[in-house]
Amino acid sequence: MTHGVFHDSYFGLTYTIPLDWIEKYKGPPPSDTGRYVLAELSPGDAFKGPIRGSILIGAQDMFFTPAPAHNAVELIDYMKNHLQSDYKVETPPKQIKIADHSFTLFSYWSPAAELHWYVLATEIRCHVVQIVLTSRDTKLLENLVLDMNKMKLPAEAGSTGGTGGGAAPVCIKDYARYENMTARVDPVLADHKFNSVPVRIVIGKNGKVKHIHFLSAFPDQTKAISEALAQWKFKPYKTNGQPLEVETGIQFGRATAQDASR
Repeated sequence: MTHGVFHDSYFGLTYTIPLDWIEKYKGPPPSDTGRYVLAELSPGDAFKGPIRGSILIGAQDMFFTPAPAHNAVELIDYMKNHLQSDYKVETPPKQIKIADHSFTLFSYWSPAAELHWYVLATEIRCHVVQIVLTSRDTKLLENLVLDMNKMKLPAEAGSTGGTGGGAAPVCIKDYARYENMTARVDPVLADHKFNSVPVRIVIGKNGKVKHIHFLSAFPDQTKAISEALAQWKFKPYKTNGQPLEVETGIQFGRATAQDASR
């Protein structure tokens, strides 16, 4: 967050926040199911308006989500179908255009708290990026949705797209299968063997692992897995005869046996 602008270089997203809104607190670390809080925004002390609300920018890694969903449309449908009984649907999920990209919009409210939630979701790099707007005033929420048209998003962003490409690697779920590999060394986890360790990797055009991102791990797991991944080698992934970088996810720890059987 810099000078009233939220920018995330990984997702290629830029969002100018409303005047006199601020980020008071940093979000928690990602969960082991790939849930991220990228920013939590609310009116600051300089805000003069009578109406308050909040903006939460989050992302769900679709490689690791426990929900039976493959894109933003399916994830928001799942959310609607599992809404707690205390909440009521205002607007069923529907497709809208924001900043020339497709988003899924879903709104619900709490009669007891008199609060309304607008959830807007699109997919980028196999993550469902969600912007959740909350307020007692629906007019404020509608204006915040209109302000989102000023966002800048990568070309791939879309409710049923967002699988990388262009300047970003192509993201492919479960790509780290034996049939796609020429060399693999499994990590030796001496301690902390039984927790799930979700890892995202970027495979270079030469088939070697060039980037590793741990969503959740102990330091000893980070070291052992990184040393093992440095020895992995994949067959180059090609489209139209041209090698491309690939991004994929792997579960280590308690999921190692399942992964090795693929």
